[in-house]
Amino acid sequence: ASCVVYDDGKENRKAYRLFRLHTKNSDYDSMKEVIYRRYFRLLKDNGHLPDGILVDGGQIQINAAKEIISQLGLADNIKIMGLVKDDHHNTRALLDSDGNEFNIAKDDPLFFLLTRMQDEVHRVAINYHRKLRSKAQIHSILDEINGIGPKRKQQLLKTFHNLDNLKLAKEEEIAHVIPANLAHTVYCYLHQNNEEKNIIETS
Repeated sequence: ASCVVYDDGKENRKAYRLFRLHTKNSDYDSMKEVIYRRYFRLLKDNGHLPDGILVDGGQIQINAAKEIISQLGLADNIKIMGLVKDDHHNTRALLDSDGNEFNIAKDDPLFFLLTRMQDEVHRVAINYHRKLRSKAQIHSILDEINGIGPKRKQQLLKTFHNLDNLKLAKEEEIAHVIPANLAHTVYCYLHQNNEEKNIIETS
């Protein structure tokens, strides 16, 4: 999950936060987890609390946020609203914490701001998901190579960050990170796998 922050309508990227959630949680419980972790931490660190929280969802997500905000004693300080979407999954209206809808004209500057916020939070979350998936892939592949243990995997991840970068690396570049004999093994394994997945179609 992701949290993006806007101050006076402008992105505050330094304040963005990412959350790795428990995958078996329901959508309701996941929203509760994000809200709790975010605002409990701000309270603990005496951080700057927002005037409002805009959840990317409807009444279910709003209720989840309300529950946690109330438990943290912040209900009187933070306003919670949600985004209502149409059948095409596009932003249609604002929804307040009591379930009231506020329709916004599509040529209204507020509508453009809300759409931009929604696009931004999606972008950040998707990039984070791709990063986690890439790390999982490289871990999985390296687990199959003899001689590559947790320490070597960590060294490779720290240097190349993801599987695509590792596949593009030259054997000599890998050898700068791990011993040459292991670098040769990793390089050959990755490129052998690539070759085995190639096919030729003729007609």
